[in-house]
Amino acid sequence: MPNESTAAPQAVGPARHDTSLLMEQDFHLFNEGTHSRMYEKMGAHLGEVEGEPGCYFSVWAPNAREVSVIGDFNDWAPAAHYLHARGLSGIWECFIPGVTTGMRYKYLIVSHNGGFKTEKADPYGFTCEHPPHTASRVCELDYKWQDAKWMAERKQHNALDAPMSIYEMHVGSWMHRKEDPKHLLSYREIAAPLCEYLSKMYYTHVELMPVMEHPYYASWGYQTTGYFAPSIRYGTPQDFMYLVDQLHQAGIGVLLDWVPSHFPNDGHGLTYFDGTALYEHEDPRLGFHPDWKTCIFNYGRNEVRSFLVSSGIFWLDKYHADGLRVDAVASMLYLDYSRKAGEWIPNRYGGRENIEAIDFLRQLNASIYESFPDTQTIAEESTAWPMVSRPAYVGGLGFGLKWDMGWMHDTLKYMEQNPIYRRFHHNKLTFRMLYGFSENFVLPLSHDEVVHGKGSLLGKMPGDEWQRFANLRCLFGVMFAQPAKKMVFMGGEIGQYREWAHEGELDWNLLDFPLHRGIQSWVRDLNHAYAAVPALHVLDVRPEGFEWVDCNDNEASIISLLRWGPQAESTGSPAGDSPRDAVLVALNFTPVPRSGYRIGVPRGGFWKELLNSDAKDYGGSGMGNFGGLEAEAVEHHGRPYSLVLTLPPLSAVFMRWQPQAVSDAASSPNTSEWV
Repeated sequence: MPNESTAAPQAVGPARHDTSLLMEQDFHLFNEGTHSRMYEKMGAHLGEVEGEPGCYFSVWAPNAREVSVIGDFNDWAPAAHYLHARGLSGIWECFIPGVTTGMRYKYLIVSHNGGFKTEKADPYGFTCEHPPHTASRVCELDYKWQDAKWMAERKQHNALDAPMSIYEMHVGSWMHRKEDPKHLLSYREIAAPLCEYLSKMYYTHVELMPVMEHPYYASWGYQTTGYFAPSIRYGTPQDFMYLVDQLHQAGIGVLLDWVPSHFPNDGHGLTYFDGTALYEHEDPRLGFHPDWKTCIFNYGRNEVRSFLVSSGIFWLDKYHADGLRVDAVASMLYLDYSRKAGEWIPNRYGGRENIEAIDFLRQLNASIYESFPDTQTIAEESTAWPMVSRPAYVGGLGFGLKWDMGWMHDTLKYMEQNPIYRRFHHNKLTFRMLYGFSENFVLPLSHDEVVHGKGSLLGKMPGDEWQRFANLRCLFGVMFAQPAKKMVFMGGEIGQYREWAHEGELDWNLLDFPLHRGIQSWVRDLNHAYAAVPALHVLDVRPEGFEWVDCNDNEASIISLLRWGPQAESTGSPAGDSPRDAVLVALNFTPVPRSGYRIGVPRGGFWKELLNSDAKDYGGSGMGNFGGLEAEAVEHHGRPYSLVLTLPPLSAVFMRWQPQAVSDAASSPNTSEWV
């Protein structure tokens, strides 16, 4: 088996079977499917027995006839260190003196199934050797965290009434080393530039595409083999802890993409682990994913649920992650997902719903929120499955948030239209608000929309160069106008021309050009205003925070809406309480400027032009409303006052009501002073 450099056998003692990290309660909970921290006991853990240092090894292989651990410490000899079966638990374990950190190892499993023999990496391994090599490595997870302030305060950052503007990114292709463009930056190397960039851009969270170990780099991490191991491509576990730590110290939350929906069939991984379909289903109608040619977890098996729930909890516990985005939830919920008639097996009631997967997701979310109530779980769920982001105790799946895939598809399809035809597709802009508060939504412009020939966000926009950039600014404007959390995949914020490719890095040189800098500045200022203005985020998931002004002007392809802040608590003051924060947003989706466009507003007084995507700083033509306008006592749109606005071509204009008249009406619409 030795595959990097053959290590000389170490001076280790014989395996001991009279000592264990696992207690009877661990076996019981694991076999029951309710153990949520098996990583504390399973796998390889350095320790000491009677003053002699070494390592505890344990692995679940209930159908094995014999199990041994092979590695650097015994010259990979099959018969050097056998593990001992612990009753009927299916777990094998031993303690080997003399094993130290960094040593490579695998489990050699001989099955009852016809003498089937296989070498497997540790399912609970904390790190491994560099791909394409596949052995696990003994590893400790010691680290001195410096993020106590963030951890104490993160509840307010992850709450549903907090601003969440998420930057989705792939660690390996965000930025490379300048002197060696082919070199992937390590977790430590990327920490400083990433923290600086996200802070400068006012992002509140970063979502990392799967960092869990994966043998095939081009899978982007979505074909996971190491459910407890950050990819060694970018550094050690401590290096990844350092990255999370630095992001927290910079005030940035960290969300991890996590994949419990399927796993690859690589020989060293989970598939056919002990000579039987252990983690997966035996029947391919249940256990094989036709889209990805991967294995599907058997969610009905108790020990598999303990494994997966423990993995989810692990990243929040040991790596201080602030939440998990759960990939491909729809593929878990439906037995007939991507299958034709006859290619799937109905549930016990004859339906297409995967009852075991539903139970698992509810258990996962309940376990996470019980242990880490200040985090979030986010579902990538692409159907109309009800109550995804509602608690399990009322019949929901228990997620905190759900991606609004319908908004993404409708909005991109609308924006791809030539503006002359958009009036025939106006409903794609407005349909979302018929269901907009049925879930706690995130609006995603994710990596999936800029790969496999779909082109970049900028590439989807119609028109000449100026119009394409204006349309892209409009797309971001309508996203931030909507009530929901926001997410943009890296590169979109600089107007990347080409679609994303994992082999290279983002085209940062585009920022040498004014239109690309303009897009970046627009996204930066949207993020800043979104976080600073209560009306733009506090009621993101509550209907009282949103109101259409006019959603029916399809002939002009204009929509206008109000975003409201929370109702001020009564103070009992004779002077009255402060009125709710209010922002009017008007979007013009045609290249025709609209002067004298009257829009009804609920209050008189001064309305400040908070943001205008057509400002010259963003690459626009510079049309606008002189920093703001006084509302006229002219009823319109059923409201007692109105504003007569200039709506620039292909623009988003945000107007914020001011409690007192602003004397300097000529203040810059691009100001960074949002309050």
